[in-house]
Amino acid sequence: MKILITGATGLIGTELVKALLAKGHTINYLTTSVSKIESKPNYHGFYWNPQQSKIDENCIFGVDVIVHLAGANIAKRWTNAYKQEIIESRTLASELLYNLVKKNPNQVKQFVSASGTAIYPESFDKVYDENSTETEDSFLSNVVKKWEQSADRFQVLGLKVCKLRTGIVLSNLGGALPEMVKPIKMGFGSVMGNGKQLQSWIHIYDLVAMFSFAIENQLKGVYNAVSPNPTNNLDLTTVIAKALKKPLFLPNIPEFVMKLLLGEMSYLLFSSKNLSSQKIIDEGFQFQFINIKEAIEDLYSLKKCC
Repeated sequence: MKILITGATGLIGTELVKALLAKGHTINYLTTSVSKIESKPNYHGFYWNPQQSKIDENCIFGVDVIVHLAGANIAKRWTNAYKQEIIESRTLASELLYNLVKKNPNQVKQFVSASGTAIYPESFDKVYDENSTETEDSFLSNVVKKWEQSADRFQVLGLKVCKLRTGIVLSNLGGALPEMVKPIKMGFGSVMGNGKQLQSWIHIYDLVAMFSFAIENQLKGVYNAVSPNPTNNLDLTTVIAKALKKPLFLPNIPEFVMKLLLGEMSYLLFSSKNLSSQKIIDEGFQFQFINIKEAIEDLYSLKKCC
């Protein structure tokens, strides 16, 4: 298959491109940086600028599937201006892709979009699945709603739309995990709040495999891209410390302290999500990492990290 990918040079996109190329697929990718445009066998770059509604229409020639991963990093201070960028980086990009498909002859059959678990309410006991209609009233939840609405528009064009609601992505190459590891590696690690907040996570290997699975099986609908076994902040912090052979002796960090330091973005550290991934398992997907200890040890064994 020929697959068009946005966000192909990001954390998830880079690994997904490698996996899909290894399987013999052809990749077209969109980038806002002219210097990142390459043209190799089965790997071709094209320029776009969603803010200016610019896109190289040649990118869609022969494409069977579009994978939309692009979006501004949420792990930055949420000023009002940056909040707008978080929303627009997702919705304007989707709008540009929608118009591309609508106005140009093509053979695109599926639109696969990244999404987020922030749409679900806070939960410790209740487990939420894709059929849950309850949503959270928060900035990130509203981002996800708009993000998914922009993806759903592709159904009007006759495409199968698949949305993968991604939890905390565990990778030693970027994202949230390296930021958690830094203070622990220096001996200053600490649990956030009471440490009981549940965190639905997924190993980068499993996330990439899930995107590939969704593409190759032409899935449609919403799927939670999270491990079958959520962890809590206390266990996650403890497992990281043990993998690095570092002590944890500092007191827990109160929520108000992190809110002073990070502002509204501190929500990411203290929100609790208890989510099910049974739907994707029922489709036949098999996780490689279902245990947080195994996932962290794979990423941060002593040999790998030091």
